[in-house]
Formats: sequence, C-alpha cells, structure tokens
Amino acid sequence: MPRKLTPVHHDDHLSIVEHLDELRSRIIVSLIAVAVAFGVAFWQNKRLLAWLAAPVKKVLTNQAKKGLGPAGQSSQVTQALRGIDKAVKQYAASICTSGAGAKTCQSVTSFSSHVHHAVAAVRPVPADTLYTFTVGEPFTVSVTVAMYFSLLIAMPVILFQVYAYVLPAFSPRERAVALPILLAVPGLLVGGAAFGYYIVLPAATHFLLGFNASQFNVIVQANSYYPFAALIMVAMGLIFQIPILLIALTRAEIITTRHLRKNRRIAIAVAAVIAALLPGDAITMILETLPIIVLYEISIHISAILDLRDRRRARAGTTAVVAHAVATPSSGTPAPPPRPLGDDDAV
Repeated sequence: MPRKLTPVHHDDHLSIVEHLDELRSRIIVSLIAVAVAFGVAFWQNKRLLAWLAAPVKKVLTNQAKKGLGPAGQSSQVTQALRGIDKAVKQYAASICTSGAGAKTCQSVTSFSSHVHHAVAAVRPVPADTLYTFTVGEPFTVSVTVAMYFSLLIAMPVILFQVYAYVLPAFSPRERAVALPILLAVPGLLVGGAAFGYYIVLPAATHFLLGFNASQFNVIVQANSYYPFAALIMVAMGLIFQIPILLIALTRAEIITTRHLRKNRRIAIAVAAVIAALLPGDAITMILETLPIIVLYEISIHISAILDLRDRRRARAGTTAVVAHAVATPSSGTPAPPPRPLGDDDAV
C-alpha cells in the first residue's frame, strides 16, 4: 500500500524504503490529478480544439476572401453560379414580359427554377476547416489536445507534490528562498503559454501560410497543426521560467549578478540559438528571442534587488551586534577599587 502522505520535517530521518514509498504516493496523487484533468479536458475537447485552432482559422478565412486555397476557389465558383442563377432569372422575366407565348414563358420559368434549386444546393468549402486524412485521426488529435491541456491544468498539483517531496531537505533559510520561487512557476508557465498563443502563434501562422500562398493550394492538416501550436505554447511556457532558473542560481551562490551583467552578449547569442531551434520562421524567431532577452534583464534586476536586501540585512545585523556589545559590559559585576595597603600587609 502507498505510504500515507504526512508532513515530513527537516530533522526527521527516513529510510530509503520510506523515501521511495513517499515518492510513489506523490506520483500516484499527481497521476490522479492528471487523470481528472484529462477527463475534464476531453469532456470539453470541442471547445479546446476550436480555441486552439482560432489563429490558423483566421488566416485561412482571410486567404479565402482573396480567392486563395481550396476554400477561396470554391467561394469564387459559388459566386459565379449565383451570378448565373441571377442572370437566368432576369432572362426568364424578360421573356415573360416581352409578349412571348404562355408555353415559352412556362418553359423558361421552369428552367430558371431548376437552375435556382441546383445553385442553392451548392455549398462552398468552409474556409476555417482543418483536414484529417486517416480514419482514426479525429480521435487521436482530440485525445492529444486533451492530454496537453490536462498537463497544464494539473501542473499546480504536480508542482505542489514535487515541492512537498523535496521541502524537508531544505533548511529553514533555504525554504524561505525556495517557496516564492516555486510559487511563481505556475504563473510564469501560464503567462508564457498565453504569450505563445496570442503573439507568437498568430504571427507564425500568418507568415507561414501566407508565404507564396498564390503558388500553392494550402490544406492545413489537423494532425500537424495542433502539435505545432502546442509546441509553441509549451516552449514559451518553459522560456518564461528563465527568471526562476537564474534567480535560483544566484540565491544558491552558484553565479552572481555581476556574472549575469558581464555575460549579456553570450545570453543574447544563446537566446537566438534557442529561438532558432523552436518551430516557426524568422518572424517567430524574433518574437521568441525578445522575451528571452527581456526575461534575462528582469532576472538581473531582481537578483540585484535581492542582493541589496541581503547587504542591508547584513549591515543591520552587524550594527545591532555592535550596539549590543557596547551597551553590555564584558562582566556582569564591576571590579572593586584597590584597597590601600596597611601595616598587616607588609612582607
């Protein structure tokens, strides 16, 4: 049976078996959280699919209005058929009003009615459609998207279990440093994913689908788009963890704020390499590089503020010790004054 999750203190001593048992229990809790989140996400999978596909659907709709792609060509054909239908109606009306015989008017009107019903039955290709090409692809794509969102929803529970497992190894001072850092992780993760969805993903789809669009009939496959969109969001969520990593390194005294300032150029080069490895194009590379640089600068400023706070506390502590030493005599009882020598004290 899994070990009951009870608080473990810094001074407690657990055996290897107890540590492994606690780890197993926390993994089970995390998996249960992911399973519950997956159930909710799969229940709302249609809304999630529509929300995640909104950026690419907007681009496809704009291209269709310009007559590009299968949807644009289908729209042009539909408009041409409707024009023919209108012309036939006008021709039938002119025949009937021109004094032609009733039989001729009836024949032309009947032909116009058949044309109208045939044109009305034509449905243009939807502009905002993602295509699937295999039998099981709709199901597998829906499950994949639900899994991505289940991990995002369950992330606070997973991080709490990780924190609770490693917390007893921290001293009270280390715990005071680690707690704010760990609490900031979910917020930065969500902020990075939102930046990827609202900024990077629209720019990437606009550029990639619009590049030489008149030379191709672009068909966006659901099986390739959704992992592409999810990878951008996950990548930006991880990129937004840069301040957490750098601040943790400075608080652990592995690196210093001075080193961060000195290595700005190297950081910019590394940011460009990371952005180049991510999916997208030149535009998205710039949009992915800029947050890395900005977050790096934010990390420097936060580390400098924390260093200044530590120095002020150290000076305040030193001043308090000195003041206490001055106010407190070295011995609790003052030494008595020397007694004058008498006759009995002679050698």
